[in-house]
Amino acid sequence: MRNIIKRIALSTLFISTCSCVWAQWTGPKKKPAEQVELKYGPITPTNRKDANMEAFRDYGLGQFIHWGVYAIPGNEWEGVSARGGAAASEWIRTWRGPTAPKGWQNIYDNLYKQFEAKDFDAKKWAKQAKEMGAKYLIFTTKHHDGFALWPTKYSDYNITKSPYKKDIVKEVVDAYTAEGIDVYLYFSVLEWNNPDYLYAEPKTTEENEKFNRFLKYTRNQLLELLDNYPQVKGLWFDGTWDASWKSAYDFTYQLEKELRDKHKDLVIGSRFRNDENGARHFDSNGALLGDYEQGWERKFPQDYAWLDGNDWDAVMTIPPNGWGYMKDWTGLYTKTTDDIIDLMMQSVSMNGNLVLNFGPDGNGLMHPGEDIIAKELGDWMKINGEAVYGVRHSDLPVSKLGYYTQKGEDLYLTVINRPVNNNVRITVPKVATEVPVAALLLDGLQSLGVKHADIGLDLDKNTYYDITLPKSFQSDRAFVIKIKMGAPNSKSDRLMDAKM
Repeated sequence: MRNIIKRIALSTLFISTCSCVWAQWTGPKKKPAEQVELKYGPITPTNRKDANMEAFRDYGLGQFIHWGVYAIPGNEWEGVSARGGAAASEWIRTWRGPTAPKGWQNIYDNLYKQFEAKDFDAKKWAKQAKEMGAKYLIFTTKHHDGFALWPTKYSDYNITKSPYKKDIVKEVVDAYTAEGIDVYLYFSVLEWNNPDYLYAEPKTTEENEKFNRFLKYTRNQLLELLDNYPQVKGLWFDGTWDASWKSAYDFTYQLEKELRDKHKDLVIGSRFRNDENGARHFDSNGALLGDYEQGWERKFPQDYAWLDGNDWDAVMTIPPNGWGYMKDWTGLYTKTTDDIIDLMMQSVSMNGNLVLNFGPDGNGLMHPGEDIIAKELGDWMKINGEAVYGVRHSDLPVSKLGYYTQKGEDLYLTVINRPVNNNVRITVPKVATEVPVAALLLDGLQSLGVKHADIGLDLDKNTYYDITLPKSFQSDRAFVIKIKMGAPNSKSDRLMDAKM
């Protein structure tokens, strides 16, 4: 009876822990009230200090590329798109129901025979990414359809069977590395057309044999990727949510150790595996499973405290939820360059990176809308990148004008909302030992006046500094003020407090 009660108590704690883990993407994480004994918790320490993780913290802006067989339909088939009943671009193989073409899965599984990629030029992609200001790339080696963009020895469903034939992953890794852009490889565990893949936890002897073959196959492909492309800095996992994968926690724990032993300082996000209780991203005790939070997909923490000091990035689409190529953007709100600058600065102001997704077409060309954004964002980064790269969160009160980032004694305010009176007001705690003492615009490096503005609010713990923008300064986009912080030259006058 005592053992039964103990199991019930542990189950209750586990359920509570899981709900907290899921809730953490919409609110602050809650640590479990009690700690449980775990064998399959984190492998690496929190906040690693090696060169790869320090580089991750400095990136600021990354590029995601979703490319594969799904680029050929381009989110539609025979005039029917996801808006008309098809599945989303990179999920289109899962299309079911009355709108799906007859024999659709078979049609899709043979599209690789049309994958010519006749305009693909990895060097052109890499040059565009560098001009845009990206510091790292996440590239899809294999999505949920199982088609591998490298010549894997462990599956016939790979790039060598297509008309293109050549190793796309190698071309991309080499081109981006040559431009000084770090490369992370996206790898989907889930494979829709693999007969050995199971969605549910294997129960029978036959099911266990099948899924063990799949696990061995997955291990072989991952080790193959690290052998083939030793330049890569990290692995970005997807398709790890099914009960089958979650039940293989001993295997995934040992595999993570093997991957890390094989590749020094490999960076792996929190999606790869779970503990023995099924807790993903964070174990049952609330500890991060991996090197950074990988749950911020098209969403952001609303407060820096939500992150609890963890590293993180936000992966973001340009259309509402389009990762793979979408032929037709009409009728959709697609993010503008201004939107992306706003989202990027929101990320870096909380010690994260923004990773902007591109979905090339079946020939290897970016969508024209992506080309425009890459150019406009690159133009902005050439002037203002100092406020993006290698910066950290500032403890100053949040500004309604924009986002703060900081690097040593230099504070940056990216102004999203320009004040109509041209006085950019900086709020500083009265106890601060460093306050704004000088300022300039990164656009043109024009010096700006700084004036202490003690506005005298009763019981106010803050004081204020006004930075004056010249009326002649015009900008149709967010701009950055670089502020030198130093010892205050004046103190607030002590006047009589209000009696109430």
